[in-house]
Parts: sequence; structure tokens; C-alpha cells
Amino acid sequence: MKIRPIDERVLIKPLKEEERKVGGIIIPDTAKERPQMGEVIEVGDDVEHTDRKQKRMSEVLKKGDHIVYARYGGTEIKMDNEEYLLVSRSDILAVVQK
Repeated sequence: MKIRPIDERVLIKPLKEEERKVGGIIIPDTAKERPQMGEVIEVGDDVEHTDRKQKRMSEVLKKGDHIVYARYGGTEIKMDNEEYLLVSRSDILAVVQK
């Protein structure tokens, strides 16, 4: 199955954070914070904004980019035993430069 986002939405795969043990204490999954970084899997359709001087999505993002997104933004999707997040353009805060 394949998901193609529409309008100004982006399908991302949240990046797993490394599990750290401090002083031998392991934090359960339910108490961990949700990750805020992800990899772009698919980019939605380009929407032209003539009233605003805003770049098209294809000019800002491409597949494989790593991004920072709003902590509680997006919709969680589970497909083929993988977890994804579908976020709107306004929930994308930054592109991580490597």
C-alpha cells in the first residue's frame, strides 16, 4: 500500500531516538516524549500562493530530507507495520542541514 499526501501535507517517518540509561534507570515508552524529527517520505501537491509570497512545497522539501515538526502536530498512521505521521505545511518547523 502507498500513501500520497494531498494539498500541502507531508508524509514523514519519525526518527527513533537513542535509548539512554541514566544511572541505570530505564524510562518506559509511555513516559517518553514523542520525537520531533522525521524523514520526508512523500510530499503533497504543490499549491500556488499568489496572494502570499510563499515558496512551493517542492522548492522547500524533497524525499529524504530530515525535518523538525511540531510536537503535537500531524496524524499518526500505521501501514505495513511501520508508523508514519501525516503533517501539514504549518506543522513543519525546520529542515535539518547535514
